[in-house]
Amino acid sequence: MPRLPRQKQKLLYIQKILLEKSDEEHGLTVSDIIRELSAYGINAERKSIYDDLHTLEAFGLDICSEKSKTTRYYIASRDFQISELKLLVDAIQSSKFITEKKSFELIKKIEGLASENEARLLQNQVVISNRVKTSNETIYYSVDRLHDAISKNRSVEFYYNRWVLDLGSTQKVKLQRRRGGDIYKVSPWALCWDDENYYLIAYDEVMEQIRHFRVDKMEKINVTDRERQGRELFEKLNIADYAKSTFSMFAGEATAIELSVKNDFIGIIADRFGKDIFIIKDEKNESRFIAKVNVNLSEQFFGWLFALGDGAYITAPEHARQKFIDHLNKVADALK
Repeated sequence: MPRLPRQKQKLLYIQKILLEKSDEEHGLTVSDIIRELSAYGINAERKSIYDDLHTLEAFGLDICSEKSKTTRYYIASRDFQISELKLLVDAIQSSKFITEKKSFELIKKIEGLASENEARLLQNQVVISNRVKTSNETIYYSVDRLHDAISKNRSVEFYYNRWVLDLGSTQKVKLQRRRGGDIYKVSPWALCWDDENYYLIAYDEVMEQIRHFRVDKMEKINVTDRERQGRELFEKLNIADYAKSTFSMFAGEATAIELSVKNDFIGIIADRFGKDIFIIKDEKNESRFIAKVNVNLSEQFFGWLFALGDGAYITAPEHARQKFIDHLNKVADALK
């Protein structure tokens, strides 16, 4: 009897069909598998399907069967469980350093690790629009270059940007190069993901000290031929302790507030809340602007706000303003 066409590929396609179409809630009968194979131009007999299923199971594919009126086959376990994939989706959605476009692309790839039906559960979880996200599409290449520099023990050069206020334009917040456009020369030692942002922890060769840089604000990163400096400092540095003392996370009652902010504090505000914040001129004071932002009212947030001094303070709503005042009074009473 002549062999049916594409039989060498049949085993691979059965595996593909089971991974894509089946899960514990959605099994496939042998007839279903034969029908799916025909869509790929592969004809198959029932007996050969049973043999192929046994071969795939012996290979290590976790195939289970459920018997009722008919026997249905499904993949019982995968490299990633649906709960683990949900965690990955959550991490991507909440990461400010990943652009909205790249977030959708990555989540689409994660969906490919689940069955089609389970992927729909992940799609229902996806809420990316209106979240604070970087607009820097080159960050992925930046991270790759920095990893390359660290592994090769090489210094890097780049331009470093900051947010500036431009009320005369439609965008209002724009990036501007620091140090008058001078190139930063640093020795990279570690990458740290904290407060939903990627940071480079490095030895600044000009200032001769350990510093950290937001990767999404680094531009035109170049890996040099120079060996890294600052090894002795980093051998003494506990990266986890450094990150803990340098970065902070805020948690508390979610509230929409208005802040009166000095114009030259725009970078601090944009760093905290993103460049698409709603801002207007302060009609009472041309050296300030009003920012409408969503925050978590907490002691950590109040501490961050207090550190700005008169650079920023709450103007509305009244209950948020009063809560901040009560916090300050509490601190003052503790110091008596």
